[in-house]
Amino acid sequence: MTPTRLLGPDGQPFDRGALTREIAAATVSGVRSPTTGYPADGLTPVRLTNILREADAGDPIRYMELAEAMEERDPHLAGLLATRRRAVSQLDITVEAASDSAEDEARAEVVRNWLQRDTLQAELFNILDAVGKGYSIMEIQWEEPTPGKYQPSRLERRPPQWFRFARHDLTTPMMLGDSGQEEPLPYAKFIFAQINAKSGLPLRGGIARIAAWGYVFKKYAERDWAIFTQTYGHPIRLGKYGAGASDQEKATLLRAVSNIGGDMAATIPESMMIEFIEAANVGAAHALFKERCDWIDQQHSKLVLGQTATTDAVVGGLG
Repeated sequence: MTPTRLLGPDGQPFDRGALTREIAAATVSGVRSPTTGYPADGLTPVRLTNILREADAGDPIRYMELAEAMEERDPHLAGLLATRRRAVSQLDITVEAASDSAEDEARAEVVRNWLQRDTLQAELFNILDAVGKGYSIMEIQWEEPTPGKYQPSRLERRPPQWFRFARHDLTTPMMLGDSGQEEPLPYAKFIFAQINAKSGLPLRGGIARIAAWGYVFKKYAERDWAIFTQTYGHPIRLGKYGAGASDQEKATLLRAVSNIGGDMAATIPESMMIEFIEAANVGAAHALFKERCDWIDQQHSKLVLGQTATTDAVVGGLG
């Protein structure tokens, strides 16, 4: 007896054996390495421009690595994205039968039972990685509980930088083969989720694309803020010695002035004096850095939530 053939969307049969075999798993060496680069280190506007242009040309590696680093290094942006993803992944899912027939109801019950798995929320959370990056790809691992009947056993997240888009449209997702060649995604093996913050190609539609510029300028502000705090966090310590002070006494005074900055303790001869000079504009300059970072955070909030009325938490604002 000839076994029933499984047909794809184009009506052509496909390989059953591929259903239960991992196709896009990580490899120690090759195109699917679990290790990544760190393009966010020393990121400048020029480097960011080059990273975005590479993605526009169909090479998403550094852009996806940057999007990952942005979430890791910006708690505000990470919190916004995680909130959106959890809000969806924790929703209750209902399944309605296509009709009142016993056959349709039985099919609906199979789906309901599958949705009761404990790992579903985590899998949905990973699918919604598309909120930040513009798209996500999950590999479906199938099992055959009874001969000829298949059902998904788990959904495995696959890093988006392991995939490409067809060169003719930069829209059709392609899998990188073991030798680095681009291959069509096998039928029934992958979930490709695309969520655009704006209309356009998948590589240009993610929130990370829009937030990248604010991220760069915020990191510049944080760096300058840290330098300012380190420099002006303590008052200037001015040591004074008399005209007849010896070199040893001068060295003693210098050590004392230095130790006050770190240890807050020092000893000096009675004939010497240490004066503390406060910078006059410390408060105003400190507020400038904070306001700049807060403003960028507000723009990211508007970007992720898609509206402004309840994201600008300012005094007197209407929620």
